[in-house]
Amino acid sequence: MGLGGPEGATGGAAVRFDLPEVDAFTRTYWDAAAEGRLLLRRCGVAACGRAHHYPREFCPYCWSEDVRWEEAAGHATLYTWSVVHRNDLPPFGERTPYVAAVVDLVEGPRMMSEVLGCREGELRVGMGLEVVFREAGEFRVPVFRAREDAVRA
Repeated sequence: MGLGGPEGATGGAAVRFDLPEVDAFTRTYWDAAAEGRLLLRRCGVAACGRAHHYPREFCPYCWSEDVRWEEAAGHATLYTWSVVHRNDLPPFGERTPYVAAVVDLVEGPRMMSEVLGCREGELRVGMGLEVVFREAGEFRVPVFRAREDAVRA
């Protein structure tokens, strides 16, 4: 995700800290997200074959450059979270409180994200989540919500 400079560095326009910095490599990822698809990278070496996220041009486990894009199922479990009550970076302050989270994708990788639509008391380690996409400027960013069968009242 991109980090902007101080307010005013863009000619008076408010800087947003929730927008990605897209380059030639990550364009595939963000184009898929715009279509409502979450992509991972998977190592093509038979002895490894592990999926990873965030997307890299090499496998972080065996260092092979034989990695390919793969569509994720969009299912995860909650690994850990923190409810953020104060954040001074725009536009996060407008969203407080929100749930910053680390989720375990069913394909194996852990991913930092956000959980939407859950009250703090409903959050449980291991609860089932599904990916949804939030509009952020011209982008759609993957975030998660509880699966219907995962929320306990």
